[in-house]
Amino acid sequence: MERTVLITGCSSGIGRASAEAFLDEEWTVYATARNPADIETLGEREGCRIGTLDVTDDGDVERVVDRVLDETGRIDCLVNNAGFGQLGVVEDVTTGAARAQFDVNVFGPHRLIKAVLPAMRRRENGTIVNVSSVLGRVAVPGTGVYAGSKFALEGLTDALRNEVDEYGIDVALVEPGPVDSMFEERVADELDGLDRSGAYESLYSLYEDYDAVGGSGVGAVPPERVAEDVLNAASATKPAARYPVGPVARAGEIGRYLPTWLVDGIWSLARRLG
Repeated sequence: MERTVLITGCSSGIGRASAEAFLDEEWTVYATARNPADIETLGEREGCRIGTLDVTDDGDVERVVDRVLDETGRIDCLVNNAGFGQLGVVEDVTTGAARAQFDVNVFGPHRLIKAVLPAMRRRENGTIVNVSSVLGRVAVPGTGVYAGSKFALEGLTDALRNEVDEYGIDVALVEPGPVDSMFEERVADELDGLDRSGAYESLYSLYEDYDAVGGSGVGAVPPERVAEDVLNAASATKPAARYPVGPVARAGEIGRYLPTWLVDGIWSLARRLG
């Protein structure tokens, strides 16, 4: 049976690895990115169709979803992967930057979900996979805006899962910890672009080496490992609600149940030791 998946953010990392994983399983893949030049080589693979998609643009979202439905008549799976990480202490991140973070990481998936659901409901079948983060479960200092966007995505997803269950539609979250990908370069750029108040330099010193918060540091997983769970969620008869990926994500699952006073105490100790 031919199956069709629409994936956002395929220029690199998890999105690109997911597109490859679905192609290996002979899905028809619509791989999208803001810059089509970034995904040209994906388009050379049989079964892969590429497209330009800015998830913050309503017109782009409508155009791409209409194209998939016109060409295949179905969307079996939507993978909301496009996103970026706006790090920085809450005071140092401008409201405009925070708004841009939520526009991509929260409102982008919301636009795509609204666009694909009518067709999925008509067929009474489909899966929506939202790529979140361990920081959607446990926030740490210096990640407030990014973690806030992922917390919001998690809440949206939990509500959606139960709203659409009666229509035979499944909804799952994939929650990676640190991932070896170009995502870390974008994060570093976001940190460099901050207009720092000067009040939190001891905290920023912990982030000078990005390995301290992700990227190629301890506990990082390759994007292909995350793509495995994206594919697993899309292919399962009844997917799990959440797929924590990697040791940091699994630790985060435990950490969210610790008493708040204990977590705050750990960060207070880390600050003094730093």
